[in-house]
Amino acid sequence: MTPRLKNGLFVTLIFLCGWLSSQALAGQPHMQAALAALGTAENQLVKAAPDKGGHRAKALALVRQAKIQVKAGIAYDAIR
Repeated sequence: MTPRLKNGLFVTLIFLCGWLSSQALAGQPHMQAALAALGTAENQLVKAAPDKGGHRAKALALVRQAKIQVKAGIAYDAIR
């Protein structure tokens, strides 16, 4: 396989992944809304004072985990 062909396949793969991601997001308004709400929650927790006995830090970690799960759910639905 020539380097030119490899590069072409790589670019095609990147384009396809981007297109699939946009298609998955387009059909999932509730998941998009959940992701946006979690983003807002994350921003607010980052800005909050850290004097909460570790609860703020735990909540921040859980929100970040939730964002990962929502994105995984969106991706899962895209491949089905």
